[in-house]
Amino acid sequence: MNDACAANSRRRSAPLLLGAALVLAGCASVPLKQGGTLSNYDRLGKESGMLGKSRAYVDKDAVAGAKTVRILPATFSPQAIARVPANGDRDLVTRALDRAVCVALSDKYQVVAPDQPADLTIRNSVIDVVPTNKTMAGVSAVTSLGSGFVLPVSIPRIPIGLGGVAIEGEALDSGQIQRAAIVWARGANSITNNPSVSDVGDAYSLAASYGGDFSDLIIAGKEPSLMDFHLPTLARIGSFFGGQPKYPACDTFGRAPGVPGMVAGMVGAPPQWTDKPPEPRQ
Repeated sequence: MNDACAANSRRRSAPLLLGAALVLAGCASVPLKQGGTLSNYDRLGKESGMLGKSRAYVDKDAVAGAKTVRILPATFSPQAIARVPANGDRDLVTRALDRAVCVALSDKYQVVAPDQPADLTIRNSVIDVVPTNKTMAGVSAVTSLGSGFVLPVSIPRIPIGLGGVAIEGEALDSGQIQRAAIVWARGANSITNNPSVSDVGDAYSLAASYGGDFSDLIIAGKEPSLMDFHLPTLARIGSFFGGQPKYPACDTFGRAPGVPGMVAGMVGAPPQWTDKPPEPRQ
């Protein structure tokens, strides 16, 4: 790379780095650790990430050659269960996680039901949760709404009582050989994560972010970075607004709450108000 190209690259990346620094200034800390749910940790690369932390591995050729995937429902480790004792709260987090993975992987693979054979089997587990302080989230929501009426921009979220989540997942081939894996942790920040009056408000929204990162690792065959950017497909947009997913198997994890969920999120309402369990199959 010549000096001019290098200078242009630095200029383009400077706003991103500055924005990341501002976000990290008011961010919850979630340790990156092994939860014991992966079949192998030896292949994981070095820790990376700015907004969150992760270690990942992917066999690019193996995942590129796959055609079908099945997604096993995400689980909670014993430690994470101790942090989130309510079944309903745990269901919210795993539903958001599984739905994000299913919708994203649908861009490249045919998603089949969890009880059907597939080229890749996806397993995810929530290994730790930092609960959101509901009182501070409520104060932040009220403050932000109030400031929006009198100021050009709303006041950022109060950087106290922020939640977070740690998750790990892997993709196994039909011979149960690990072809992709990730250990991932991220805390909410006061800029980009809206407050929600729920113990799992932050874990819920961040679980969807994990789903996107893990899926991108498998689809691209490389670890995603802050500089990567791609427009969402029409299928992803439709699913985001609560529409029918590309493959019926994704309905196992329910539909996204769409516009009602967006409105509820802006006022700090808990996600269970709008994110409902899937309808039982007939």
